[in-house]
Amino acid sequence: MLIREIQQKDNESIAKVIRAIFHELDAPKVGTAYADPILDTLYEVYQQSRSIYYVVEKDGKVLGGCGVVPLENGDTSVCELQKMYFAPEIRGTGYAEKIIEKCLEFAKKQDFEICYLETLSFMKTAQKLYKRIGFENIDGPMGNTGHNSCEVWMTKQL
Repeated sequence: MLIREIQQKDNESIAKVIRAIFHELDAPKVGTAYADPILDTLYEVYQQSRSIYYVVEKDGKVLGGCGVVPLENGDTSVCELQKMYFAPEIRGTGYAEKIIEKCLEFAKKQDFEICYLETLSFMKTAQKLYKRIGFENIDGPMGNTGHNSCEVWMTKQL
């Protein structure tokens, strides 16, 4: 398996992976990444300054990804870890931790001081991973992500 930067040809594949996970988990479709108008154009979105999105590819097939961007309507020292989703066949392989570490390394190089993320309360496995990496729960959302269905907010000092 390979972790690499997203390419334009990956847009459809990563959007399908993300939407499939929402269906698999019967997760809310409104107020989450599922309904993001940018979901079908992630390559273009992550071309903005201080942003990056990585995908995990196996045998030419995109099976997951994760990215980091400046927090929307937030302090310029804060970035957001976004859209970390993995197809069932690569869960538990360590690639989530590897891809997050790549995102955090990138964020540090971009002079971010804090990394923020938000997730759904029932995504316990992801929360355990985030805590293991050093993220801590906070009491409320930061910035203006539009993900009002997410009830768990976390940050990590970089």
